Amino acid sequence: MTGIRLKPHPTCGWGRYPVVTSVVQRARWLDDLRLSLDRQATLAQGQLRSYGDAGLAPSVVSTLELNRILHFEPDTGVLEIEAGITLDQILRFVVPRGWFLPVTPGTKHPTIGGCVAADVHGKNHHVDGSLVSHVEALTLVTAEGDTIRCDRSDYADLFWSCFGGMGLTGFVYSVRMQLLAIASDQIGVVTRRTRDLEETCDILKSTQTQHRYSVAWLDVLHRRRRGRGLVMLGDHTQGASMKAHGARTIRFPAVGPRLFARPVMQAGNAAYYRRQLRRLHHSKVHYDPYFYPLDGLRDWNRAYGRPGFLQYQFVVPFAGGLDCIRAFLDRICNTTTCTLAVLKTFGDGQTGPLGFPQRGWTLALDFCQTPKSISTLQDATSLITDAGGRLYLAKDAIMRAEHFADMYPRAGEFLAAKRRYDPGKRLRSALSDRLGIT
Repeated sequence: MTGIRLKPHPTCGWGRYPVVTSVVQRARWLDDLRLSLDRQATLAQGQLRSYGDAGLAPSVVSTLELNRILHFEPDTGVLEIEAGITLDQILRFVVPRGWFLPVTPGTKHPTIGGCVAADVHGKNHHVDGSLVSHVEALTLVTAEGDTIRCDRSDYADLFWSCFGGMGLTGFVYSVRMQLLAIASDQIGVVTRRTRDLEETCDILKSTQTQHRYSVAWLDVLHRRRRGRGLVMLGDHTQGASMKAHGARTIRFPAVGPRLFARPVMQAGNAAYYRRQLRRLHHSKVHYDPYFYPLDGLRDWNRAYGRPGFLQYQFVVPFAGGLDCIRAFLDRICNTTTCTLAVLKTFGDGQTGPLGFPQRGWTLALDFCQTPKSISTLQDATSLITDAGGRLYLAKDAIMRAEHFADMYPRAGEFLAAKRRYDPGKRLRSALSDRLGIT
């Protein structure tokens, strides 16, 4: 075990809210994960790219030094890596060899262990499902100190509970997964400008079988045409280039909430919407700006200042989902300012008992963290539960326990697996305590 930081220090997720005082141990080898249990660690921690308190606990074990590639088959694209390796590190290794991540979230900086915990999805869920659809096996250390290799046949309940389980089922050591073959580092992008929310949703839904990737940026602050936006449809293309990195990043200054005043955001949204003069535009770009547009702004979360920000992401079924989104936006946008809105679709892919994806619309919204924004979102959450939807645990910082019980009907299945592999209830986090999971 290396680098035990005995003095507690404040830690936070990417949203910089809330803050929890933690003691951090650092694991370099598999045995270190077992030793951390003796030192009372209750959660494995990666890059802290979950937005709220899912990665926070009073005593944690950092997996960032568990960042080795254990096995790679260049002909088949099967890769096994340790849990602390980041998606960026994986991409730098596999892209020059003609492979890509089968599923990637909107940033390349999380660890693969964190991606398992959240069962991350990307712009291609309607085609390829979430991460669990591409993982063959996991190796993890349970709360009892046992090392278990699990897959869909052996210890299947543990395997499925890890995906979306937010690290509460064990310390993941390694992940064996199937990569996606590509012919270049380029993405062919079709960008369509839309007039309103209905047209945005219609394009996303009607193009599901035509493109591997799809995502829409929304202007939710426009009074008359709320939900107008830019739909970006993408596919891997042929080419000679296989570079695993895009443009250089710039450091974002700590500006504070004044940057996100409503008139400023309305003007910024209008400028971004009008940057595309034609309603239809074709382009070819490196994968970096398409999949990870905000990674070009290093530490962009600092822009919100000391209070931090909230990302509120929900999914609702297609049936009645558009009406729910419209009602939700009408309620929240009249009282608080949304700083970013991104809409995608989910398909029929499987996930774990606490996994987030379900067939329907998923909308991610950013807000400055204030008492008013918290109370507004909490009050509006009933619209999501009434529509049969749920919030994303990896983004959540404010959900109430009663809402969690309504949103996750398979929670009992998860708790049964947790009792089996963590009978002493040792593994817990600030999120699991807040929601009554632990």
